[in-house]
Amino acid sequence: MNMYFLIPFLRVFHHSNRGKLCLSYSGTLSCRSPMASPPRILLSGDVNGRLSQLFKRVLSVNKSAGPFDALLCVGQFFPESVDQLEEFMEYTDGRREIPIPTYFIGDYGFAAPKVLSAAVKDPGNQGFKLDGLRVCNNLYWLKGGGKFTLFGLSVAYLSGRQSPSGQQFGTYSQDDVDALRALAEEPGIVDLFLTNEWPRGVTNRIATNDLSPGISDSLGSDSTVAELVVEIKPRYHIAGSKAVFYAREPYSNVDAVHVTRFFGLAPVGNKEKQKFMHAISPTPASTMSAAEISTKPPNTTLSPYTVVDATPSTETTKRPGDSSLEEQYWRYDVKKQRKGDGNAEKLCFKFLSSGSCPREDNCHFRHDPEAREQYRGGVCFDFLNKGKCERGPDCQFKHNLVEESEINSNKRSRSNSATTNRSKECWFCLSSPNVESHLIITVGENIYCALAKGPLVDDHVLLLPVEHSPSTLSLPPDCQRELYKNQSSLRMYCKAQSKEYIFFELISIRGTHANLQAVPIPQTKASSVKNIFNLAAKKLGFEFETIKGDGTSEARELLKAKFDGKSGFFYVELHDGTILGHSIDENENFPVQFGREVMAGLLKMPDRADWRNCKLSKDEEEKLVEDFKSRFKNFDPNEDF
Repeated sequence: MNMYFLIPFLRVFHHSNRGKLCLSYSGTLSCRSPMASPPRILLSGDVNGRLSQLFKRVLSVNKSAGPFDALLCVGQFFPESVDQLEEFMEYTDGRREIPIPTYFIGDYGFAAPKVLSAAVKDPGNQGFKLDGLRVCNNLYWLKGGGKFTLFGLSVAYLSGRQSPSGQQFGTYSQDDVDALRALAEEPGIVDLFLTNEWPRGVTNRIATNDLSPGISDSLGSDSTVAELVVEIKPRYHIAGSKAVFYAREPYSNVDAVHVTRFFGLAPVGNKEKQKFMHAISPTPASTMSAAEISTKPPNTTLSPYTVVDATPSTETTKRPGDSSLEEQYWRYDVKKQRKGDGNAEKLCFKFLSSGSCPREDNCHFRHDPEAREQYRGGVCFDFLNKGKCERGPDCQFKHNLVEESEINSNKRSRSNSATTNRSKECWFCLSSPNVESHLIITVGENIYCALAKGPLVDDHVLLLPVEHSPSTLSLPPDCQRELYKNQSSLRMYCKAQSKEYIFFELISIRGTHANLQAVPIPQTKASSVKNIFNLAAKKLGFEFETIKGDGTSEARELLKAKFDGKSGFFYVELHDGTILGHSIDENENFPVQFGREVMAGLLKMPDRADWRNCKLSKDEEEKLVEDFKSRFKNFDPNEDF
């Protein structure tokens, strides 16, 4: 069985060069024995479409010093002009052989949209391919931001460049950056970090006369990359895009025992004869002893992203906008809009999220109790950070700052007031001015049905309470009965089309509006849903609790008894009435789109896992609603309401 599931860190795939089925965590590509010698990796700078020259060099190095296991390319991979397309396409079309497994992140240049669009649509590229989307034999595109394991090495990457253009290929998004920040919180050490652009500030703490001509920190450097490298703390950081080779002296990391080595690589075939290929053979950190990990070469410097304050032997990390960076406790800025202050003030994220900070008085950032109250009140991070949120109805958090009178009131009064305010701003409350009424399909006394925003498939709908409620499990009995009635009607409607509805709900402790998602699937796939969700859960480190009853209502009543309302919760209702439930721990990093991602993998629609990739115009949404209404009319429980 060869299945692919669209879940972060989950991969099931065939090794093209081994023919062996492997189940892996974080996209593992390694069948080596733990006792095998360290992998041998080649690194390349901007290829710029010069694949013949690149692979000629690979073959030469492989013959004299190989064999090497893989080639990792940073900087622009595609041609700079149309004149180079013929040579480039000979490789991507399979007319010429690529001699070694090659991975690239520079997804921009001529032919990039054509080649990468085809790769995304390739049926072989199912799922959340953290270890690369196959372009052709031995060529893999590392898309977005992620982490996978390559011959035992933990490899993180950020594909594309920072750009406000919003183009489909060649730029990274805030979601890619956030994904890497989440990965940075995971245990373990990242061995390699691949970026196209240099991190701003990497030449700090290096004497100017020790820098080669042409190395400038001001051009072609990215402050976001610098922020990420501070958080990820890789053992090796490799970048391109500057047309020079630069091997920085190792530097120590704040709050980590190992050092980081930075390599900037020149473009392939550059006229200045700058080094464009470099070979490394690092032992995976996961197999090294504590003593080996903490070894520091004599030429090790302090981190280039830190400055020394007035206190001896104390390092503080600053932001890259000031030619240095903030340290790992900083995440988000709060704009004090109520006071008219447009300047962002840096907050300590550790204090914001937990109420305490291990650095205490030595922390460089602000421990603001009021900002923590805003966070505890469910205010959206993007709203706090940028003053706006672009996630639309997918966001489960509030988009206004809680008033001071509300903060200072007792908990009960604050909760009641918050509910009233939330109804005014909520995407789903029918009384809210923000509700998109054109998406509504049918309305009952307590429950209404609406087309999902950015539907995964046709007939993907939501069941929602008319009044604001944090979950469908917390609804009173009369609302529950109406919910069951709607579910039953949807199931009958679906069966008439030889399909089954799968229902799932993510319950947030932030008190967001309940929405029970209903996704139709072919009846032939219904028996696979339980196994797929269980496997996805296993890859994320938890196990579902299985709840069975004689019918949907009984199973949900048993589920309600297990839901305490004090923590987050996710559950999925299968076609046979079985329910899989999981209580989400306070510090658990549970994917917001978990249910949709699994379903997208099941339906072999990995590009539709994010609703934002499926946005429709208002006219298209209105047509889908009218079409659904006409088909659903004979099953609508509210037809005579």
